[in-house]
Amino acid sequence: MCVWVLPTSMARSTSPSIAVSAAHARRAARPGGRETVWDHAEPVEGSTQTRLLARIVGSRSFDAVVFVVILANAVVLGAQTYEGLVRDYGRLLDTLNAVFLGVFVVELVLRVGSYGRRPQAFFRSGWNVFDFVVVAAGFVPGVRENTTLLRLLRLLRVVRVVRLLPDLRVLLLAVSRSLPPLASMSVLTLLILFVFGMVGWLLFGEAEPAAWGDVGRAMLTLFVMLSLENLPANLERGMEIHPWSWIYFVSFALIAAFIVLNVLIGVVINSMEEAREIEARRALREEVGQEKHEGDTAETLVARVGALRTALDDLERELLARRGG
Repeated sequence: MCVWVLPTSMARSTSPSIAVSAAHARRAARPGGRETVWDHAEPVEGSTQTRLLARIVGSRSFDAVVFVVILANAVVLGAQTYEGLVRDYGRLLDTLNAVFLGVFVVELVLRVGSYGRRPQAFFRSGWNVFDFVVVAAGFVPGVRENTTLLRLLRLLRVVRVVRLLPDLRVLLLAVSRSLPPLASMSVLTLLILFVFGMVGWLLFGEAEPAAWGDVGRAMLTLFVMLSLENLPANLERGMEIHPWSWIYFVSFALIAAFIVLNVLIGVVINSMEEAREIEARRALREEVGQEKHEGDTAETLVARVGALRTALDDLERELLARRGG
């Protein structure tokens, strides 16, 4: 990635409006339209091969090719579940799996090579470690001879598509973030079901033993009722047994169904927001790390900060001049 810094003398003599327009143009050319402080930099000293690899693996075309290969690998794995296809095209399917593995190896080599002299930085990302383990495990002695393990590894290679879909990463992260609160919610739900189950056993245990004969059956009936799907039928049968049983079913619907489900939705929404923030910070760290491993030095960082300060000073002077005018 080629980064440019305006020299101090040039930055001071350049019109701020022109500088801002150029910055907006550079931001529009960046993936996702984001502007960073690295948009004002002069060429960085570093390996040309490393910068070239970084541009290749960071491009959308590279991700698109990997995405297509992963989907093709999934199609081949699905085709191998049909006995007729395996009987007629077994060798072709095995060859395609070997080709896909070769493509994934080349992909990993390019991605690790894009880190230049710091290949260990590649393993700072959990997804990168997952990709490396899944691909490298195919060369472990004994794995290729075990049909079950080999198929599981090929299946895990399909899971690598998650790395290429940011929204799916956010969703999976949100699910993992919501597990601890869901554990507390499960205890609360179990307590509500137990209390209402005991009351239901006292009210309907003798008349409806199949659904309310003991606390276990009562809790199971109430658990099914959490979706409110069979609430009218249970309410109707309960009214035949006790005219005031509607209070029981309505209170359960309000407390258990509405409150518990609304809290669950709140937990999921909060987890989604946290996951988006985590993903945004991760993307920012990767972008900064990418800039660094392309050859940034302390001198270039100082030059960038200086150029940014100069641009801000010019912008402040222009604003003051407009107010004075």
